[in-house]
Amino acid sequence: MMRRTLVLAMLLSVLATPQAAIDKDEGKFPPGRHNLSSGSDQHNVINLSLHGVPHGDPKLSFDLSRTRRLREALNVFDLAVLAAQWGQVENSGAVSTNCSRDMRSYLAGLSDAKMWAVKMDDASGHYTSGFFYGNNYWMGSLALCDAIDDGQIAAPGKDNSSSPAAPSSPESESKNTGLPFAAAHTQGYSSVYNAPPPFLPGFYVIKMQLNETLPTQVLRTIYVGMCLPSSCSIADIGQMSTKAHVELASRDLRVLDIRVPTDKEFNIWADKTFCLLIVVSSIVLCLICCGTLYEIYLRGKLKEALRRQDKEMMNNSETSSGIGCASSDYSDTMTAHDDPLKQSTRTHDHDHAHSPTSSLKQLDALVLNLPPNDNDSGNGHHDADHEHDHHRSGSNNSNSDEHLEGHLHEPEKLSIYSELLLSFSAITNFNAICDRNVGADTIPCIHGLRAFSMAWVILGHTCIVVFKYSDNMEMRKEVEQNFFFQAITNGPFSVDTFFFISGFLISYIYFRTNAKGKLNKLSKGANEFTAGTAHFFGLVAYRFMRLTAPYLFVLGVVQVTMKYLATYSIFDPPTMDHITCPDYWWRNILYINTLFPVDEMCMLWSWYLANDTQFYMIGAIILIVGVRHFKLSAITTLVFLVLSWITTAVIAFTNNHRPNTDDPLALFDKIYDKPWTRLGPYLIGMAVGWILFRTNCKIRLPKLTVATAWTLAMLNLFVLVFGLYKADLSQFTAAAYSSLSHSAWALSLAWITIACSTGYGGYINSLLSAPCLYPFSRVTYCAYLVHPIVIRSMALNSDAPLHLGGDLMVVMFFGLTVASYFLSFMVSMSFEAPVVTMLKILSPSRKKRLA
Repeated sequence: MMRRTLVLAMLLSVLATPQAAIDKDEGKFPPGRHNLSSGSDQHNVINLSLHGVPHGDPKLSFDLSRTRRLREALNVFDLAVLAAQWGQVENSGAVSTNCSRDMRSYLAGLSDAKMWAVKMDDASGHYTSGFFYGNNYWMGSLALCDAIDDGQIAAPGKDNSSSPAAPSSPESESKNTGLPFAAAHTQGYSSVYNAPPPFLPGFYVIKMQLNETLPTQVLRTIYVGMCLPSSCSIADIGQMSTKAHVELASRDLRVLDIRVPTDKEFNIWADKTFCLLIVVSSIVLCLICCGTLYEIYLRGKLKEALRRQDKEMMNNSETSSGIGCASSDYSDTMTAHDDPLKQSTRTHDHDHAHSPTSSLKQLDALVLNLPPNDNDSGNGHHDADHEHDHHRSGSNNSNSDEHLEGHLHEPEKLSIYSELLLSFSAITNFNAICDRNVGADTIPCIHGLRAFSMAWVILGHTCIVVFKYSDNMEMRKEVEQNFFFQAITNGPFSVDTFFFISGFLISYIYFRTNAKGKLNKLSKGANEFTAGTAHFFGLVAYRFMRLTAPYLFVLGVVQVTMKYLATYSIFDPPTMDHITCPDYWWRNILYINTLFPVDEMCMLWSWYLANDTQFYMIGAIILIVGVRHFKLSAITTLVFLVLSWITTAVIAFTNNHRPNTDDPLALFDKIYDKPWTRLGPYLIGMAVGWILFRTNCKIRLPKLTVATAWTLAMLNLFVLVFGLYKADLSQFTAAAYSSLSHSAWALSLAWITIACSTGYGGYINSLLSAPCLYPFSRVTYCAYLVHPIVIRSMALNSDAPLHLGGDLMVVMFFGLTVASYFLSFMVSMSFEAPVVTMLKILSPSRKKRLA
């Protein structure tokens, strides 16, 4: 008997354990609330732990009505709470008269289930799910809020202003559904019309700071979109926000900002910058049309000249002695005549240019002398050393009839105004950008390096922007743990590629141009200092005019676009360009914006242009001095390189910068954008340019040396991109990595460039030198300027946050890349290519051309 009693007592104690635990913790909570959360897991808000209770018990039930749920803690703007105390709100006078009147109508409409009021409530945002996965945007629907006032047309004969759903109209019932699945779609969704509301709805985005301690500790900035009467001011919304939620001791809510996308404060047609852009665009478009039509006219004139010349040659063949050379000449001319659009007016060999079997491009030079299409293949940098010598006297033509020369048309000289007009021709500029050939002073593999690096930049900027406006921000922390995501985290190395290419081009082209004596013409008869000064200011002036035209245009576009998006978007802009650009745009034009704080920078990504221009000036001085004092220039370059390493290491060490764990842009204003920390790759590129010039791209190396160099270069690139994966760096090691990593990247690029230029590139050279990459490379400068505008416009014009996934990111990247290059192509043809051509026409070293 005692044994049975003991067993029964033990069973009762086991069954009573859960309730005893709950009763024990009940005193720690406000009256009427139960703690159902686990103390060991902050994120497990509701954790029901049942011991000893059989599963599937039909009598088992739980009462959660008095338990604090996450949705209650995150209910930050509740119209029911506001309506319950609306009388007190009105009596306090905290809300304006018009807003109070319209809000009274709105709350009354909700209580009567008016469809317009129901839609306004539906358009307002609130917590749904995914809070612990980074969902900070409870935006509702701005589009729905706007459409409420437009949904005034009810179904014929129906009055559904106060009914939740309206019957479908006879027209909709008899409408053909088309594909089989269309009927299911029609049944699953039908439009609900509403009577017009008694006021104009407005959309308000309330930015709040949420400091929650129960049921879980979290400090978060959240955004809530509310569809409310537009008569309410920002101050009115702020007052209502304080009354629209239940006060909880464990929660602190503060309104940080309120934006009104429907306020339409910004009138784009009244903006002076926008009007100026319209005027400039109209003028450029007019010039493009005129230049294109003029070139078409010249081409037609050329065809007529060729036709007359062909006729004369046929007539002369009847009286010519010998074997009928004119007939042979005619056939050759017709062959050239078949494809008149493949002409080019680059430098021609003297004898070959006057052969009657020459192609149409040489006849262009003889008859009309259309403007040149010579376009260097570098980031829009055109070669400045193509000369045009078109002399007909003294030509030795053994295949022509002697009487033919007298009947050839005399050359005509195009006026400088005609040449300037032709520089805007869309035909010429299109052919120049899409030309499958490269300039004599260009290394083909540079095209591939530039094109792939630009794609890498677009990928990195896409990830930065879209992660900011996603409702699953926690996904970024997960994907950052992926090994291959290090290729995006270490995307800043792509900019080092641009610095390396810029340094290489200025050095390589400068030495080749100087070797041809072209720079000496500009300072003939001057002393060394005067000549060097003239060279320096000439180089700087050319670069300034070459870069500033498209840069200034895009700068205006950024200012107008960001003003528009900051006013009409439901999201906060990523940077304050709409505020900084009107005040500090002049720093961008002078290329000194990186010398000022980042919060005052207009067009944030323009930091590269400022640094590159500053490096250009340093490099120009080194090169000018190096022509006659090579050792001094070499020592100066080495000193600058070492000083850059030391400076970067000191800054990184003092700020405890950890590249293995910190965000790549964590010290943007101290390390990332400062010229003294990014100079290394530029100087290394200059050294490579000098090496290839001195060797004339002819270096002979043993196979073992080539294999070793390729192995070390590829290994170095791999370590720089993926070597920090789950690495643990000390403060000193991290500072050393920050200091030397950019130059180490440039060293690998140095070998790739040398190997591909000297015949040791193999398949890599075939890839980097593929002609299909040339057009993308030539518009890289404009693509760099415009691609952030495309990315921001896509994100900020959305009506809801993005829900990211791997497939979506891939599709977005390719779509944004295509859109960016399309716009860059248009900007390059309108502002970049014409300016470069005009600079060549106005060059003091240019020889006059005969038509």
